[in-house]
Amino acid sequence: MNKNLSKKIPASYYQQEDVVAIAKDLIGKKIVSNINDQLTSGIITETEAYRGYDDKACHAHLGKFTDRTKVMYEDGGVAYVYLCYGIHNLFNIITNSKDQADAILIRAVEPVDGVEVMLERRNKLKLDKTLTSGPGNFSKAFALDKSHYGAFLTGDLVWVEENDQFRFRESEITTTTRIGINYAQEDKDLPWRFYLNTSKFISKR
Repeated sequence: MNKNLSKKIPASYYQQEDVVAIAKDLIGKKIVSNINDQLTSGIITETEAYRGYDDKACHAHLGKFTDRTKVMYEDGGVAYVYLCYGIHNLFNIITNSKDQADAILIRAVEPVDGVEVMLERRNKLKLDKTLTSGPGNFSKAFALDKSHYGAFLTGDLVWVEENDQFRFRESEITTTTRIGINYAQEDKDLPWRFYLNTSKFISKR
């Protein structure tokens, strides 16, 4: 059995009910893309949780259902990719069960495999924290865009793996408020962003 396949996280993981707990638990796991036979991977270092119906920062707030948000209402374990400011593809993982519309935004990763490929995609000459810090930079480095909208995270294009070799303490995860959601009124203050404070690959501290 392929060693990587054996570590691939199953759909049942994403279908747990607590999107905030999953967002925190994803820190330290490895995300992998295999686009056009070019494999890239990195350790997830920063996430944000968005909770469907009652979260004013969520695209599915109050049951909003559009061509853009419809994938959010699927069972957890699929990708929700949308264009931000007409420039950046932002990659989210849908969680919970059908019609709950919970999502986790991947904000940053620490590169592991395919660094040269990432540099080429980002038109960069050297590795620094901006390569994969920030959700738009991460998506570009991993070649994830709107064509991956609805992709199954149990498939062969993009997935998350257990990362048994990577160890860290609970104190190394910082819990704080989400970024760029001032429109969300009181929900902008929810402590639903998590990041690995020992990594330099973080969008904002």
